[in-house]
Amino acid sequence: MAEHAVKGILGRKIGMTTVFDEDGNAVPVTVIRAGPCPIVQERTLEKDGYRAVQLGFEEIPSRKVTKPLAGHFAKAGVRPHRFLAEFPVASDSSVRVGDLVTVAIFEKGDRVKITAQSKGKGFAGVMKRWGFSGHPASHGWHFHRKPGSHGSQGPQRVLPGSRLPGHMGNTTITIKGQTVFDLFVEDHLLLIKGSVPGPNGALVRIEKIER
Repeated sequence: MAEHAVKGILGRKIGMTTVFDEDGNAVPVTVIRAGPCPIVQERTLEKDGYRAVQLGFEEIPSRKVTKPLAGHFAKAGVRPHRFLAEFPVASDSSVRVGDLVTVAIFEKGDRVKITAQSKGKGFAGVMKRWGFSGHPASHGWHFHRKPGSHGSQGPQRVLPGSRLPGHMGNTTITIKGQTVFDLFVEDHLLLIKGSVPGPNGALVRIEKIER
């Protein structure tokens, strides 16, 4: 069954809250509404050289997809969805196109890898973006928060990767080793111990880490 074969799911971050464990300790958790995700396509060793499934997430009206995508969903017998993503499956398992993948693929205590887009923070200077200490703040100094000189001897150009002011955040972040604190299959909710990248409402990819 797909419930135990697929190793990941898509969801949206709802926000953070505090819950209590069995010993009465307060535990900060991130609540994610994940799935249900239908299997739209299967990747096989014979045809593609690897085993995986393509999952859909967030059903949308047919008018919001292109004709090629509409045909892709129609071939699978699945209604159009906003997002598509591939996840690996166990080599000895069987999956079927059209099956639904839910949070039931996880168990309490599972270790997961989570990928999301971090919060965009706009243009930032070197002190905020890179943690520079800045120049002296005493009288007579005209430069306090600027990056300073790059050197006058060479190479007389700005090297790629230099720590300069620029766009901060809005990058793909992957964190490994987060723990599934609890799950509610009927409500499609996952409680992940600790924080998760991205703002509330961000698309989140959760993938199981094999022990």
